[in-house]
Amino acid sequence: MSQAQVDEAKERIKTTKEMEAGLADVDVVIEAVPENMDLKKKIFGQMDELCGEDVIFATNTSSLSITEIASKTKRPDKVIGMHFSNPVPVMVGVEIIKGLETSKETLDAIYSLAESFGKICYTSKDFPGFAGNRLLMLFINEGFRVVWEGVSTAEDIDTATKLSLRHPMGPMELADFIGLDTVLYISEYLHREMGDRFRPCPLLKKLVMAGQLGVKTGKGVYDYTSGKKKSRTF
Repeated sequence: MSQAQVDEAKERIKTTKEMEAGLADVDVVIEAVPENMDLKKKIFGQMDELCGEDVIFATNTSSLSITEIASKTKRPDKVIGMHFSNPVPVMVGVEIIKGLETSKETLDAIYSLAESFGKICYTSKDFPGFAGNRLLMLFINEGFRVVWEGVSTAEDIDTATKLSLRHPMGPMELADFIGLDTVLYISEYLHREMGDRFRPCPLLKKLVMAGQLGVKTGKGVYDYTSGKKKSRTF
């Protein structure tokens, strides 16, 4: 991007801490609060009271039920899942998830919106983890297990993934980028809903308990405190 493009993009972004002001005169809301069902339901209930009846609500949830989130509104036909793959500027995929009552009109509108962003959509049913994160959480958690068992280092796992599987990021650096707390929330939810194969690795839980959540805290699987990503030994 040129500096002019950066400045132009920033001019289109307005921020506010007041929900009522932020929701004035909108057509679509994309919610991206943390993976906590009670919080999401609270937010959707508030939005339902503040927005016009034609406004579409999309949730960027990684794994939680679209149908349950929609139950807190009077417009379940206009509630849909719209999960952006990380890192969002690099990955073009957007997973679209229909709730029990999501209408075709809502689905078509969100497809068009995502495509206008230059994204490519794929759909999943409203089931824990949907398609993308069911696979991703197993992948990341197994990476943690490989490190925890001393089979390989995080750096070598990431290198192998990028070279052999052609992923833009390895599972360990991706976990740090997402936030280890978010990875743990999703894994624990899938463990409760779908059984033992989603049980979080003890190393993941230990890092979260230590407050070492990845890039946002300066330490996670890697150490970022020097301004550069450095390997750690566990």
